[in-house]
Amino acid sequence: MDLRIFTEPQQGASYDTLLAVAKATEDLAFDAFFRSDHYLRMGSVDGLPGPTDAWITLAGLTRETKRIRLGTLMTAGTFRLPGVLAIQVAQVDQMSGGRVELGLGAGWFEEEHKAYGIPFPKEKIGRLEEQLEIVTGLWQTKVGDTFDFHGKYYDLTDSPALPKPAQEKIPVLIGGHGATRTPRLAARYADEFNMPFASIEDSERQFARVRAAAEEAGRSDDLICSNALVVCVGKDEQEVARRAAAIGREVDELRANGLAGTPSEVVDKIGRYAEIGARRLYLQVLDLTDLDHLELISAQVQSQLS
Repeated sequence: MDLRIFTEPQQGASYDTLLAVAKATEDLAFDAFFRSDHYLRMGSVDGLPGPTDAWITLAGLTRETKRIRLGTLMTAGTFRLPGVLAIQVAQVDQMSGGRVELGLGAGWFEEEHKAYGIPFPKEKIGRLEEQLEIVTGLWQTKVGDTFDFHGKYYDLTDSPALPKPAQEKIPVLIGGHGATRTPRLAARYADEFNMPFASIEDSERQFARVRAAAEEAGRSDDLICSNALVVCVGKDEQEVARRAAAIGREVDELRANGLAGTPSEVVDKIGRYAEIGARRLYLQVLDLTDLDHLELISAQVQSQLS
């Protein structure tokens, strides 16, 4: 089971804070550092000092890390034109020496679009499908050839389809709870399907839908299934309660809906996700100043999973 650190910088984090977490991620032998792609805080936090851009952040981190994978859960398709996104991600992949992964979603948080003047189209899933075809198609086009696409929402003519990523294939992540279109998109375009903030039972149902769609599409068993879950681990009950209070959550709720409790409790729950086919977990860390939390997870949770 791979453990990846997943951050939500829109809740309040500078680049320097994210850099400290990314370096701890690398030093503590976690597999990857991922971040959300949002421009507006959620809930009662102040969000200071303000939003940071996902791909600018990851570009910086590529030059200050050496091993960890870097990516998004999820880049909002409403924020970037697909041709521009393909250029950005390929460039960051080159800068990293081939360590980038692209999580791409339709976009959903209307308020942040209003706050920063970003169009929020009604039909998002159809746009996402075209975006996936364009981004992957641009990367797959041979150097010297051109790429054309004429869809309902986007039109590309004689694109040189440059630059190329460092990796032969940048892993693409698709996720969500949708019962029909989401599994179909994952089966066609994804290297990994991510189920965000879901119970074991709901994850098992959705993984089954995705596997069925992949089988129908003629794919072999190469699609990784993963979960994203809030994490709150303490060496004892007092420490669990302290960490829960620091992020404004209740311990019982976190135990029910996330990975919370003592290391042995969390290891046990991770095992239950593994039993339904999850091969990777994104640990949503909400207090980015508490690096001791990451140290505890590395020493007493991750160490028991190998």
